[in-house]
Amino acid sequence: MEDAREVKKLKGTTTVGLICSDGIVFAADKRATMGYFIANKDTQKVFEIDSHLGMTVAGAVGDAQALVRLMQAEAQLYKLDKGKPMPVKAATTLLANLLNQYKFAPFYVQLLVGGLDGAPSIYNLDPVGGVTEEKFVSTGSGSLTAYGYLEDSFRDNKPVKDNLRVAAKAIQIAIRRDAGTGDAIDLVSITKDGFRRYTKEDVKKLLEAREKPE
Repeated sequence: MEDAREVKKLKGTTTVGLICSDGIVFAADKRATMGYFIANKDTQKVFEIDSHLGMTVAGAVGDAQALVRLMQAEAQLYKLDKGKPMPVKAATTLLANLLNQYKFAPFYVQLLVGGLDGAPSIYNLDPVGGVTEEKFVSTGSGSLTAYGYLEDSFRDNKPVKDNLRVAAKAIQIAIRRDAGTGDAIDLVSITKDGFRRYTKEDVKKLLEAREKPE
């Protein structure tokens, strides 16, 4: 059995969330670290909860994966019971209440929950259930580096197609400076057309494209 202290160390990441005029964009790296050891180079950190709802995770991998499974199940149960998708705000409140219940033995995570059910929205949740609504946000060990780029590059009311490069570039910059961030960029959008995950080739083209002038 693994030492619990070592399990808690399986972390390190950067995630980004951006509000767009027609949806949201999530991005993350794919590296998981255990101290100074790179434990995995293809760790998923952006998850589909439903076609209109997504979630990013930073922190302890086991805790994050357990919460993702729970939210995926709860979203399906809500749809079966109510006959409609779970609202983004309701999903956030449910998750915040759960985290708060375990505040004396917390989940070692920082989460973003976002999606499109009318207006696009993104919520940032801390390990004990604190919630803030954000227009642009970054979590994880490389977030300070990512914020430096986002503060200068993010603009309100831009469509998803214009913000995809901004999100991917923020992760790319974090990869260059944060040892816990690395290996690849996972890029996702949620629009009226649903949840879309972009390929490595898509991300490469976005990063190689010239930035559009203001």
